Amino acid sequence: MTIDGKQFRMACEDGQEAHLEALAADLDGRIKGMRQSFGDIGDLRLAVMAGLMLADEVSEERRKTAASAEEVAASRAAVQNASQLGNQREADIANAISSLTDRVERIARALSGEDRDNP
Repeated sequence: MTIDGKQFRMACEDGQEAHLEALAADLDGRIKGMRQSFGDIGDLRLAVMAGLMLADEVSEERRKTAASAEEVAASRAAVQNASQLGNQREADIANAISSLTDRVERIARALSGEDRDNP
């Protein structure tokens, strides 16, 4: 692979050659772009700057991933809370229906005269 006009021999796992070449091409492009922007400031300095740029991108992606994970956790908690509220609501409705059924039955018994002996 060639980076900044220099040949490098790197070993990688079988099947990873194309990926390694793509990474090298990306790094090469970054260094070329910085060389055009900053001039000849030294190979080591350009390599360090390119490394810092890549580290910054990785750091930003990690931050985004952590923020996304927090959002997912908050969404899961909200869904669980909503489910619990729904279950409680269903229980409340079932209790209200049961209570109304008891009242209707008492009224029906009272109207039919069955409850005259049981106030």
